[in-house]
This record gives sequence, structure tokens and C-alpha cells, in this order.
Amino acid sequence: MAAPAQPKKIVAPTVSQINAEFVTQLACKYWAPHIKKKSPFDIKVIEDIYEKEIVKSRFAIRKIMLLEFSQYLENYLWMNYSPEVSSKAYLMSICCMVNEKFRENVPAWEIFKKKPDHFPFFFKHILKAALAETDGEFSLHEQTVLLLFLDHCFNSLEVDLIRSQVQQLISLPMWMGLQPARLELELKKTPKLRKFWNLIKKNDEKMDPEAREQAYQERRFLSQLIQKFISVLKSVPLSEPVTMDKVHYCERFIELMIDLEALLPTRRWFNTILDDSHLLVHCYLSNLVRREEDGHLFSQLLDMLKFYTGFEINDQTGNALTENEMTTIHYDRITSLQLTLCWLRVLPCEVFSQSSKQKQGTIIRFLVSPSSSLQPEFPLGLSFSLVRPVLDNQRAAFAHFPELYDFALSNVAEVDTRESLVKFFGPLSSNTLHQVASYLCLLPTLPKNEDTTFDKEFLLELLVSRHERRISQIQQLNQMPLYPTEKIIWDENIVPTEYYSGEGCLALPKLNLQFLTLHDYLLRNFNLFRLESTYEIRQDIEDSVSRMKPWQSEYGGVVFGGWARMAQPIVAFTVVEVAKPNIGENWPTRVRADVTINLNVRDHIKDEWEGLRKHDVCFLITVRPTKPYGTKFDRRRPFIEQVGLVYVRGCEIQGMLDDKGRVIEDGPEPRPNLRGESRTFRVFLDPNQYQQDMTNTIQNGAEDVYETFNIIMRRKPKENNFKAVLETIRNLMNTDCVVPDWLHDIILGYGDPSSAHYSKMPNQIATLDFNDTFLSIEHLKASFPGHNVKVTVEDPALQIPPFRITFPVRSGKGKKRKDADVEDEDTEEAKTLTVEPHVIPNRGPYPYNQPKRNTIQFTHTQIEAIRAGMQPGLTMVVGPPGTGKTDVAVQIISNIYHNFPEQRTLIVTHSNQALNQLFEKIMALDIDERHLLRLGHGEEELETEKDFSRYGRVNYVLARRIELLEEVKRLQKSLGVPGDASYTCETAGYFFLYQVMSRWEEYISKVKNKGSTLPDVTEVSTFFPFHEYFANAPQPIFKGRSYEEDMEIAEGCFRHIKKIFTQLEEFRASELLRSGLDRSKYLLVKEAKIIAMTCTHAALKRHDLVKLGFKYDNILMEEAAQILEIETFIPLLLQNPQDGFSRLKRWIMIGDHHQLPPVIKNMAFQKYSNMEQSLFTRFVRVGVPTVDLDAQGRARASLCNLYNWRYKNLGNLPHVQLLPEFSTANAGLLYDFQLINVEDFQGVGESEPNPYFYQNLGEAEYVVALFMYMCLLGYPADKISILTTYNGQKHLIRDIINRRCGNNPLIGRPNKVTTVDRFQGQQNDYILLSLVRTRAVGHLRDVRRLVVAMSRARLGLYIFARVSLFQNCFELTPAFSQLTARPLHLHIIPTEPFPTARKNGERPSHEVQIIKNMPQMANFVYNMYMHLIQTTHHYHQTLLQLPPAMVEEGEEVQNQETELETEEEAMTVQADIIPSPTETSCRQETPAFQTDTTPSETGATSTPEAIPALSETTPTVAGAVSAPAEANTPQDATSAPEETK
Repeated sequence: MAAPAQPKKIVAPTVSQINAEFVTQLACKYWAPHIKKKSPFDIKVIEDIYEKEIVKSRFAIRKIMLLEFSQYLENYLWMNYSPEVSSKAYLMSICCMVNEKFRENVPAWEIFKKKPDHFPFFFKHILKAALAETDGEFSLHEQTVLLLFLDHCFNSLEVDLIRSQVQQLISLPMWMGLQPARLELELKKTPKLRKFWNLIKKNDEKMDPEAREQAYQERRFLSQLIQKFISVLKSVPLSEPVTMDKVHYCERFIELMIDLEALLPTRRWFNTILDDSHLLVHCYLSNLVRREEDGHLFSQLLDMLKFYTGFEINDQTGNALTENEMTTIHYDRITSLQLTLCWLRVLPCEVFSQSSKQKQGTIIRFLVSPSSSLQPEFPLGLSFSLVRPVLDNQRAAFAHFPELYDFALSNVAEVDTRESLVKFFGPLSSNTLHQVASYLCLLPTLPKNEDTTFDKEFLLELLVSRHERRISQIQQLNQMPLYPTEKIIWDENIVPTEYYSGEGCLALPKLNLQFLTLHDYLLRNFNLFRLESTYEIRQDIEDSVSRMKPWQSEYGGVVFGGWARMAQPIVAFTVVEVAKPNIGENWPTRVRADVTINLNVRDHIKDEWEGLRKHDVCFLITVRPTKPYGTKFDRRRPFIEQVGLVYVRGCEIQGMLDDKGRVIEDGPEPRPNLRGESRTFRVFLDPNQYQQDMTNTIQNGAEDVYETFNIIMRRKPKENNFKAVLETIRNLMNTDCVVPDWLHDIILGYGDPSSAHYSKMPNQIATLDFNDTFLSIEHLKASFPGHNVKVTVEDPALQIPPFRITFPVRSGKGKKRKDADVEDEDTEEAKTLTVEPHVIPNRGPYPYNQPKRNTIQFTHTQIEAIRAGMQPGLTMVVGPPGTGKTDVAVQIISNIYHNFPEQRTLIVTHSNQALNQLFEKIMALDIDERHLLRLGHGEEELETEKDFSRYGRVNYVLARRIELLEEVKRLQKSLGVPGDASYTCETAGYFFLYQVMSRWEEYISKVKNKGSTLPDVTEVSTFFPFHEYFANAPQPIFKGRSYEEDMEIAEGCFRHIKKIFTQLEEFRASELLRSGLDRSKYLLVKEAKIIAMTCTHAALKRHDLVKLGFKYDNILMEEAAQILEIETFIPLLLQNPQDGFSRLKRWIMIGDHHQLPPVIKNMAFQKYSNMEQSLFTRFVRVGVPTVDLDAQGRARASLCNLYNWRYKNLGNLPHVQLLPEFSTANAGLLYDFQLINVEDFQGVGESEPNPYFYQNLGEAEYVVALFMYMCLLGYPADKISILTTYNGQKHLIRDIINRRCGNNPLIGRPNKVTTVDRFQGQQNDYILLSLVRTRAVGHLRDVRRLVVAMSRARLGLYIFARVSLFQNCFELTPAFSQLTARPLHLHIIPTEPFPTARKNGERPSHEVQIIKNMPQMANFVYNMYMHLIQTTHHYHQTLLQLPPAMVEEGEEVQNQETELETEEEAMTVQADIIPSPTETSCRQETPAFQTDTTPSETGATSTPEAIPALSETTPTVAGAVSAPAEANTPQDATSAPEETK
């Protein structure tokens, strides 16, 4: 296959280049935010910039990027825009800036919303310009820019300002652009539309002529735009050279059409306009489609447009069409065509409104015989004598075209294929075809005695494409192979490289606000998830195959000059089974093959290969290299042509074969020891792919792919679950997805976004028990500000928690009230809460019987979140950093557990870490641990001795059963009952029924109230039958103060006993079920009430869970804004519906869309397809009500100010001001946060040894120096974390720490050195942050990443960056304006030890020293360390010279001598541990990665020789700049390639 062209990476300009630019000079004069005295507005500036900088450079991204970054749009263009100054250059400049903001993925419409007055005028001029002639004032390139701007507008319907303008283009009046016959036909199909149409016409008549003309232009805009596009398309020659401007215009136009078709609000009326224009027919017949290279992307986009134009949906109602309904529509079209051909000039058009069966009956009656005996059967009351002459003419026509006679009498299945239709219509003349099309209302009526102006090819394609049978979408999906092949993997239009700049369009689906149907929703996610996985697979294949160094041998074969850990050469490959297809399918049910490899590798790698488990995915690869032995592999050149890759096919491991050829099954039994190095794996091949390959081999004579494989590649297990997720999505699409009615429209993005809020749910609950949520009645009253709280008891001593609260329940739909007094009365009632304190029944006399209680004083917004979570419906909680999201989640879970004990709750999170944090807090509340279950592989990370996994719970149940039976035995003994009641759960149940209950009932009869007199209080204790059993409880059990108190104690004791037998009854199933698997399934399906798993586990195991009959009533999702859209949706459908309805009652989503989104490694999918948008974020954009937590308790108030501007009213909890740790200053540092400017070190700022593997040595050294300084002052190393925004810098800092202080006991290592993205959800007291970049802001321009970076520190944040670069970034201004208000040089107080008594903000009593650069800091820390060592050495020498009497213990001297030896050793090697800064820059060091080790062992993917500049400049960290395997290509968001900024 041909190697794809390698896209070029756009290099961002440096700061010095930016400053030298003409644009920058103008910005400093006219609009730069930091310039105080600006020149007045001059329209000529805009004209000059547009002509000289934008047009002259052919809209170069670099120039537009500079302008947009300089805040040209915000501070100059839109600020000064008005109709008086509007011009072509002005319009185009604004469009370029908006398009650039969308490319950069930053908010684009904010400035327009602040000044909306002139936007309608501006938008109308854009529409006018988009329709201008291509050879007129606006060039085709400029009109392409306008198309892109319009596309962004149509995709921003959630913005009121945009929607108000766009709606005028896509509403019902746009049908003015239809031909009259088609309009009449559409209005007949939907009778109610005629009323609306007549109303529109009446309103138009009332408008003044100018306004009417303006309205007509807007309504016809899209119709005229389509006609203009068709004229441009027709100007593309077949073989002569074509300008790429035309090609790009055509591609962007089709992209716009796809986006209009893929949204229901835009599609509803537009789809008919598009169909009436026959755009698809024009496109498929165009020369551009036939041009292989130039038209490749255009053809792919066209296929997407064709898919959406025929999508299975009713455009008017928005309802999804079933397969039967689609078949009926198809049959109607064919029978209408048959009827048209038979009675071209005879039957009136009413016949065409008959059903397909009626039409076929009419056709048959008239064609079976020419006899007039059929006259009574003639439809519609026509006189047969009138049509007889025409019948004779028609029969004459059939004499010339006998095929049409056959066509009219054939059944639909015979004539609805493309081949059949071409065969029947091909012989007809152009005029006849035109007449047929006009009778079907596809074309205007052909005037008499005139020839058609359309080509026959167009007319034929029009009829054939409209009537040919289409494969159903679900059938296409089921026939699709799940593994990517080489054709998809290296297709740049489908799977772009990391160099995607955002300039061009791609043949990819987009995830925006709305979807057509659930099928469309799942299909788009399916395709994108598949392609994102494909991108990762491509990276793995390129890495593994290039390591193997395939070369051509002397005899033309393949020889491997290298080796790879994740890939092995195939010794033999054999297909061993091809099972027969299922009925109705044409692909095999199963295809299995044996793959033999030779594992002559190191033992640990051999173990990895032998450890391949069932369902692990591998890839079979064929390479035929053409390069001779020893050719060096060059990563900058196309991969395929270098290695000669030919085929890639996926497979799934069934198991490894033993010596007898049997599959070794996974299980607890030890695996057999196999002799030799040869291993054979049995694998499942993709049946769909195998069928396609075999068909291609048989029909086209292609080679058999399955006889060519010579490499097998495996992948890391954590990254290899894509096939299971894709199968889950495909299974969902094959089943009837039953989403709760109250959620359906919201998920698709339609209807009232607040319709699922609890206040609008018909089944909201009036009275809720808040259990231990409130700490006191005062806390309760403070939690409902503006409400009138009525407590049912007046005695303040009884107003103690727990509380039941009765809320006024209003009808969700609401009613219009005419009486204002009633409305006021209702408002007063709606604000009244009835609070009922209640006492939790005594649970027993033992201390552990006392319920665990919540100790957190929740804020009123947290209480609202808890209340909403307890009610039915959708609850969305936005939790800024440090606002207690997890505490709220745990309290909601606890309250649901106690209020609805029969309901089951599913907890889903993005990461195992978050799930474990939730579980650890759940265990601290009053929830019986037997009802907890944790699914997945992360339970081993729980910081508890208890095992909450499935088998851990089974073991718990078995152990608990034995404990409880021992208690039964003790109870039996205390009651003096003979026998063995504790033998089984069943015998214990009988013992309870006949022995315990009888004694209790007898006791109750003795001590219960007899008439009006209370029994004696002593009787409660005297007659109590279980004294001996409770002898081991704290004594005395009965207090003897009152009858009621002692009676409650007695009942508590009985509850304790009864609970034993209740649990044993629940555990009885574990006696009946013998295997651990059956017991674990029972726990999952019946016993567990709170089940937790990650979203990935839910996607992987959906099939198994549904098959087990798993049920749940509530879902709580933590980290919801970090979960992929599809992985958020799948947990809704982990159970089968009940009677056609979902039993789901609550869906609580907790997250923060202002922090980082899901990680998408490919930038094209992330930005172009918007795949990084979580469902949580989409709901927020749609307008679903949220509860915004508004008080943080993590960070100092001053640190919180760096990010609280991003949230609604985010304040601080009182303890942030009161606790000593927050009010005390950071010892040795003047400020609690500071931005430290770092200039180039030895002439180098940022560097990039590998693509997007950014490093900055100056910042790395500075950060480590500050860390060492803090540790030397006494800061605990584990309280400091070092963060950076790029993987490359992370590895560089780790190497420097290893070199400087990692093994030094006086300093140690920081808590973590990682990236900002990886540290989301975590925190530490002190954060040192390196921003790395010096050329362009990079992906920190994403404000969400900035928020995460600023919010990780509790007490101190120190940021190292190139200030001149970051302070001018518009999106970062709110944070950097605060940072730059403080000095940009580090201010330290070296003589102030840790901890300090100085208050934060006080002037220190010690001297402040200002550090101006990194070398100064490095020298200072070196000298400080040396001074500390010498002081310590001198102290020990003095101590050793003291007389023995002054030493308390002899051992102490010995210990001190040992310590001294250690210190002396430290002094001898201190130059190695803390190298002198002067040595740092001059001496050569051995690289950290040795050249004699293989790259895969060290994790390196490039040798130090590849980056000599850095290794020569900074030899001490020469190894640091070698990129580890995990970072060679983007492996997480921090190393993913951001768009060039």
C-alpha cells in the first residue's frame, strides 16, 4: 500500500520572533492590554493587517495565531465594530479570529455576548458575502473561511445570541426554496404543516416590502448556497490541474452540510431542501470524486453526508424509525415508481398517495389484460373510454421497452438493486427520465415540445440512487470488523497523526450538543472510540515493528535485525477452524488459528508472553521490507515504506497450547511447565474480517492474507480493552436501549433541560430522613436559608438529630394561577419545612452497636446537593477543588441506603483511586459492610485490611457465618437448650423461631403495659430471659431509672439477637451454593446494596452483568466530568428493563467541568470531533440545572483567589481563616505563592528532543534547587510535590532529583514528581510548578488545565515560567494578573527555620534575600548544604569531647559515632550528591541510559546521541533528555500534542 504523506508540524514562533513581528508592534500601539496609553481606533490598521499580514500570507496559521493571541478580537476588532466602519477586511478579520479560537479550543463567543448590539448586522453581511460570486470581491479562499465561520455558528446553538440569528435560516419558512410540486407534496404528507404555512404567508403579507425581501433572502440562503456550491463543483476539471482552494471549499461545504444534517433542530426542515437540490447526485457524478488524490477526503465526507441524509429518523417528529418503517418507506418509493411508469400520463397524482399494496393492486389490474371488462375496477371513478387511447400508446411503449412491463409487474425485491434499476432505466430517453422524475416531484415538469436540460447520466443516477435498496445501519455495523486494518490505521483523513493542526476538515463524526437518536448517539461514539483506539494501536505497531528492524535478506526474504519486548517473529501460522455461519448471516460464527513463536528471550519477558490471558488482543502483521540489511530507521520518514508493512489483522487469545495441543485454561491450578522455547497460542480471528478477506481472494484473485503473517504483537493489558468496549456498544445498538423516559430527551439534547430535576419529577418524595446529615437543629436551620423551619416538638432538649424533614411538594408541570393571593400563599407554603426529630432504636448493649455518625458540618449548598440526590431524577453537582465532593457523595449514598433499604445503588468513578477514596469514607459511616461490594482490579489499593472484592466478600460471608453460628451456640448454651442449633443457618433459624421467639413473647406478655398502671421498672430486668447471654456486655445493662428507658434497652438487646438470625438467613445461600463463583454471583445479584466499579469495568463487563440479572435503582458517578461520554452512558444500561421500562430512579453525577476533561491522545479526535467532551459537560452546556458547591476548605484564601474566578461565588470555609496552618507563613519564603521568571539557561529555553516531549533545563534545575532549599530548612519532603505541564519535563526533573538529592538522607525525594494532568484529584501542602514553554503557551491555554494547576496546593504554590510569554495570554489573565502583581524574582528568608511563628502576610524579622536566576539559587543551595554538613560535623566533634558524665547513656555515644561516620561519608561523596553548580556546566558525565542496554529495557526510545546539543550543554542530565517509551509518542494528555499556539 502507498505510504501516506507525512504531515508537517507547525512550529510556534518564539517570544523574540513575536516581539519582532509587525503585528506585535501594532498591538503595542493600539490594543495590547498592558499598554496604558493607546492610540485611537483607526480602520486603516485593520485594512493593512488584513491585506499585508493575512491575505499576503495566504491565511497562514502563524500570522492569525499571533493576532488572536494578542487579543486583537477582544480589544480592537469587536470593541470598535459598528455598521459605519464595516468592510470586507473587517468582516474577514473577525471571522479569522473566531475560527482561530475554535481551532485553539478556547471560548469564542464571550466577547460578542458582552457587546451584542451589532451582531445581527454583522451576521447578515456574512450571509451576503458567503453568496458572493467567487470571481468577485470575495475569493474562494475567503469564502471557505466564511463557510467555516458559519459552521461554527450552526454548532453553537446553545449560545442565545447565535441561535437567534441562525434560527431564521433553518425554520419552516426556508421551504420557500422548494420547487412548487415538492412543496405541495410535503405539505400533503403532514397536514398540520399547511396551517403553519398559511399563517407564514399571512404574516409575510403584513410585512413591509423591505423587511419581506430581507426575510426571503434569509429563508433562501441555504438553497442559494447549495446552488453556488454546485456551480463551483462543476468547474473542477477531471484531469487538468485544479486549485486547492476549490477542493478545500468543496470539502468545507460538505462538512457544513453534514453538521446541518446531524442536528435535529437544523435537519428538521433543511433535509427536505437538501433532498430537493439533489446535491448528493451532483457530487457523486462530479469530477472531484473521480480524482483519486484530490478527491479522497471529499469522497469520504460525501459518504458521511449520504449516511445522514438517509438516517433512520422522522424529520418532523424526531422519532427513530424502526427497520420495518424504513422498509415500508422503501417499498412505497418503488411502487410509486412502478405506478408512474405504467400510467405516466393517465393517473392523477392522488394515486401516489395510496399505500404500496394499493398501488401494486392498481398496477396489476391494469396490466394483466387489455380487456375493457376491467372497467368497473378502474380507480378514482375515471371513464375508461377516456384513457383507452393513452393505454394503447403505453402498450406501444411497452412494445419498444418490454423491460418496463416486467418492471411494473415485478415484486420489489427483484427490482430494487442498483443493477436492476440501471437495466430497466438505462434504455429510456432523457426526456422520459425527466418525466418520471417530475411525476415523483423530484424535478420541475418538463414543458411540452421541449427537451430536458439535464444530462441523462444525472437523471439516471437520480432515479437509481433514490430507489435502490440500502443496507440497514445495524446490518452494516454487525458486518463491520472490530479490529482496524492497515487501510484504516494509516489513513490520515480518518486517523490523523499527532501533527494535526486543526486547519483542514476530516471525515470524522463530531460529538456536539445534540444527537438524532440513541442509535446515532451510540454510532458516533462507537466510531470515535474505535478510531481513538486505532491511533493508539498505530503508535504501538510503529514502535514495536521499528524496534524489530525488519530488513530484506540476500535471498529476498525477511530478516529481523533487532528485537522488541511487545512483538515476536511468527514461526508458523495455521487456520485450524472456520465454523459455519448462523442462519441469516454470511460470515463464520468462529474462526480459530494457531500461532507459533520462539520465546528465546529473557525469563521475565518470556513470562509476560506466557501470561497472555483469554480475551487479550494481539495483532498479526505482515512486513515485506525492501531496505537492505543494516539500513537505519528514520522516524521522520513515512513508517510503512521503511518497514514494508503490508497487512495488519487483529486476533483474540483463547489460550496457550500444552504439549498435547490442548488449550491451557485460566484458573487457580498451576500452569504446566512446557519444555523448550517454542510456544503455540490459539487465537480467535475476526469472522467479519476473515469473510471479507476470503471474498476478496476468491473474487479478485488477491493473495491470501492469512498465509503471510510474520510478526505477532501484544499490547499492555490496561490499554487493550478496546474490543470489549466496542462489542458492548455494538450489543447495545442491537438491543432495544431502554433509557428512562425522564432521561431520554436530555441525553439526546432536546426538550426542557430541567425536566429531570427533582422539582419537576412526578414522583418526588415529600418526607425524607436525613439520618446523621445535620449535627444540630441550628445546623439544619442554617442549611435552609430563606425557609421557615417548623419543628414538631417544642422542647429544645428533644430537638436533636436525626431529623425527618417534610418538604412541600409542588406539581412538576405547574399550573397557571389567576389569583395573586393564592400564589403568595403558595409561595409561603413552599418555604415551610416540617422537621421531626426522631430517635434511632436501640441496637444493643455493646459499644459496637452504636451507629457511626457523620461529623462534617455541611454547607447549605452541600445540603441542597444531598437533598437533590435523595430525590428521584437527575442530580448534577459541580464541585470546585476542595469543596467536599466526596463527602457529599458518601452522605447521599448513606441516606439512600437508610431511606430505601430495598434499593440498590451503583457507584461509578473514572479511576480506582477515586473509588477507593469513596469506599474508605463509606466505611466510616453507618453502613453494614456486608452490603458493600467492589468490582474490578483496584480493590487491592484500598487502605484497609478488609477485602471488598467479590471473592473477598465471599470469604467475609463465610467467616461471618461461622462467627454468628458461634454466637448462636453461646445463646443456646445460655438458654440451656440441648442439641446443636448452630450446625447450619437452617437449624439456627428453627432455633430462633421455636426457642428465642417464644421466650421473648413470654417476656413481653409479662412486662407490657397492663391497663392504666405502668409495670414496675424492676420487672423489666427481673424477667429478662437473656441475662446470661449478655453477661459480656458493659454492666449493668439495665439502668433502673425508668420503665421506658429499660424497656428500650431490652428491645435493643432483642434487636441485636434478631439481627444475628436475620444475617444467618441471608447467608443461608452460601451453604446451598458450593462454588466460589456461584456464591460471588449471588452476592452481586442479591446481597450487595452498594456496588462500586470503574466506568471501564462497567463497559467491559456489561454483557456478563446483564446475563446474571444484575439490578440497581440508583447510580452515583464521581469524577463525572473526566469520564468519556460513552463510558458515562453504558452504566445506565447494565440491567435488563422490567416490562419494557428501566427501573432506574436516580442518577447523581458529581464532577467539575472546569477541570480537565477525559484524556484523548489524538488531537484530531480531541478537538475536531470534540471527543474530550464528557456527558457531564454536555449537560451543563445544554442547560441542565446544577448544584454548585461554593465553599472550599483545602487552600489558603489567597491561593483560592488564583482559581475561584472560574466558579460561581466560590468562597472559603471558616477554618481556612482560623486554623493555625492556614494563618502561619511559609517558613523561609516571603510569599505564600509566587511566579518566578526563568530566563534561558546557557542560551536555551524549551527544547523538544522528541515530538511534543518538551523540556526546560533552567526551570527543572530551579525547581529542584527550591525543593532542596525547603528540605534543608526542615520542610518534610513528603509535603512537597513537583508538577509540570509536560511529560518531558517530568522525566527531566526526576533525573535531576536522582542526581542531586534522591539518595541523600538530609533531603530525600518529593512526595510526587508528575504532570498536572496526572495529579488531578490530588493535593499537597506545597506545590512547585514548572510551566516549561518559552515559545508558545501550549496546552496550558486550556483554562481547565490552569485551574487544576492552581488548585493543587494547600499552603504554598511556586510557579516557574517565562513570564513575558504567559502574562499576555487572554485566557490566563485572571490568574496571571494576580501572580504578576508580586515580584517576579524568588524572595527567600534563609535564616528562618521550619516551622515559623510568623503570620502569613507579616514582614519577617529575618533578612530577605532576592534570588535573580537559577545559577544563583543553585550556588546558594550548594553553599547552604555545605554549611549544614560542616556545622553538623563540628557539633558531633564537640559532643565526642564532652566528659562521660555529661552523656546520659553509653549507647548514645556509640550511636553518635555511627552517625558521625555517616556524616563523614556524606561529606566525602557530597560532590556526587550535590554537585557544585560550577561543575554542573563544565564537566562531562556518563549518560543515565547506557548504550549497551536495549531501549525497551531502559524505557528509552531514543539514544543520547540523537540530542547532542542538550547533552553537551548540560552533561549532568544527559540521560534525562532521552524520551522514555511511555513518552516517545503522546501517552497521556500532558504529552499529547496540543495545537501549535
